[in-house]
Amino acid sequence: MKAVVQRVLNSSVEVEGNIVGKSKEGYMILFGAESDDTTSDADVLAAKIANLRVFCDENDKMNKSILDINGECLVISQFTLCADLKKGNRPSFINAMSPTEADNLYNYFCEKLKENGVKKVDKGVFGADMKVSLINDGPVTIIYDTKIWRKNGN
Repeated sequence: MKAVVQRVLNSSVEVEGNIVGKSKEGYMILFGAESDDTTSDADVLAAKIANLRVFCDENDKMNKSILDINGECLVISQFTLCADLKKGNRPSFINAMSPTEADNLYNYFCEKLKENGVKKVDKGVFGADMKVSLINDGPVTIIYDTKIWRKNGN
């Protein structure tokens, strides 16, 4: 499971001219599920992101989490994070989870963010052509891949 987490001042997602999700200060998260990902991966990822300390404290040090600032999340499904580029120049998406399973895991992940204390979690529309807007703050961008925890057993 992969996630690109961007610290934002605000973000929004539009489908067919309508804003379907938005956030104020917090994270805009691109989420990609691979065929071997499980709910356990989503559990770990949601907890790690909820507790990620990339917001500045009173000393201008990145010491606060999204929970500490009462921030919001916008989560966008993004199967292209699962691209395999080993051969040629055209990406293969053979590693991406099937759409039905991926949609279920995407929704599960969003619920887990809430269970981990994130006050507001908005979403895009799974499988839709989306237009995403954001103001990346910093910029701060963190990339997660849950395979690192599987290999290390953490």
